[in-house]
Amino acid sequence: MSLQTLIAVLIFSTVMAFTPGPNNAMLASSGSRFGLARTLPHAAGVTLGFPVMIFLVGLGLASILLASPLLQLGMKSVSCVYLLWMAVQIARSDSTKESRGRDKPLTFLQAAAFQWINPKAWLMAVSAISAYTTASGRLYIEVAIIAAVSLVVSIFSTLTWAAFGAGIRRWLRGPAALRCFNIAMALSLVASMVPILLEIAEALK
Repeated sequence: MSLQTLIAVLIFSTVMAFTPGPNNAMLASSGSRFGLARTLPHAAGVTLGFPVMIFLVGLGLASILLASPLLQLGMKSVSCVYLLWMAVQIARSDSTKESRGRDKPLTFLQAAAFQWINPKAWLMAVSAISAYTTASGRLYIEVAIIAAVSLVVSIFSTLTWAAFGAGIRRWLRGPAALRCFNIAMALSLVASMVPILLEIAEALK
């Protein structure tokens, strides 16, 4: 992989990792509800789970998905249902002692598994593999480099969003402020579903 391509991968990964999406909205919400320390397993699951996904997609899993419209539709539908459920849970959460005892942040495995039904993660993985690999016979090395770049960028992006949520906790002490923030995070999750919902609607025509 040339230096120019490596720089392009870094820019692409940075932009996609730091811009709002399901992972970032959920991390910010978790940081505000549970604090940075308790959100670290969630952040680690995203940080490691997404590069693993990129690597496996680069080895050929993407071709299986793209070859089956029915499988695509099923995965998109599952991702929308899960994101809608998460949005409802976030919007309904509050700061009462009873709620804090009942709610729990995502675990490492849950966050890592979520990448496989995260529409933005699929978009990033397929786009990166399609745009930045060549037919030079060094596919595995190129895919590994893309995954490694994603790993480094994800460390900073996940911690940034989780720390953002944790950092504004003191301004969310009041029920009204916390409810507004939770609703905003829930709406951002719903907004991230719009493109995939349009694709589902188009496929069902």
